[in-house]
Amino acid sequence: EQTLNQLLAEMDGFDARKGAIVMGATNQPEVLDPALLRPGRFDRQILVDKPDVNGREAILKIHIKNVKVVPNVDLKVIAARTAGFAGADLANLVNEAALLAARHNKTAVDMHDFDEAIDRAIAGLEKKRAMSDKERRIVAYHEAGHAIVASVVPGLDPVHKISIIGRGFGALGYTMQLPLEDRYLMSRTDLNAELAVLFGGRSAE
Repeated sequence: EQTLNQLLAEMDGFDARKGAIVMGATNQPEVLDPALLRPGRFDRQILVDKPDVNGREAILKIHIKNVKVVPNVDLKVIAARTAGFAGADLANLVNEAALLAARHNKTAVDMHDFDEAIDRAIAGLEKKRAMSDKERRIVAYHEAGHAIVASVVPGLDPVHKISIIGRGFGALGYTMQLPLEDRYLMSRTDLNAELAVLFGGRSAE
């Protein structure tokens, strides 16, 4: 509270004719004291949102400048698969892909390295679980059910990858769709289609 009061006093002490501009940044605008946002203080707010698909592609281009990649690396596909990633997440993704390539003694980062890095970021690290053939078959049926429904219901994003390799805390497999565009709204039809895909796994079992 003392820090806030001192900051307000300092800001009010600026001479308006000197052309001083005070800028600040926060990840929690909802907890700012209203006194900070009054005219003459931090009275103009600019939302810096997470990048859209074009922004993600542009950010990826910046980060791969310092990394040797093979010509077939498709940044458009990587950008499409990383909806919701911020700039720092994308930087970390490129770094993770480079580390994976180095571990496999590759001279350049390829699409497989990026795929694995995205899987790690989204679903978690690969888990080496001892599973019986019966359980593995059930997981395969489950993921195939998701994929089949996602393929036949109109209007859904295409299936990009199916895996029965466990990841993270509890996922025994996963079916990943590749968004054709960033979505900000969902209709009732879209929601019903998503539910159908979710139920498809259990239905297949």
